[in-house]
Amino acid sequence: MKKIKKGDNIIVISGKDKGKRGVVVSYEGDNKLIVEGVNLVRKHQKPNPNRGIEGGIIEKSMPIHSSNIALFNSSTGKAERIGFKLLADGRKVRYFKLSNEVIDN
Repeated sequence: MKKIKKGDNIIVISGKDKGKRGVVVSYEGDNKLIVEGVNLVRKHQKPNPNRGIEGGIIEKSMPIHSSNIALFNSSTGKAERIGFKLLADGRKVRYFKLSNEVIDN
């Protein structure tokens, strides 16, 4: 089980986009993920009429390492660390370590 999943609200804690918030779109490998609106680059793209791709300069989200982000806790308004614990019914869930709040239902 991963600490950060697709669809989680995160906040960047280091790097050029420090302080930005976004939603995890997908994973690239084991520990890099693509976050909506974070780590944007301008890329020069050649046109490809066979695929219907226009040429020009496009903005694209690039992967960011998982060590540079933290899960955003909306109730406290801060980034918090994640832990795992077993519930009484035997389910393994994620929780915020500071507020002891369960993330997964």
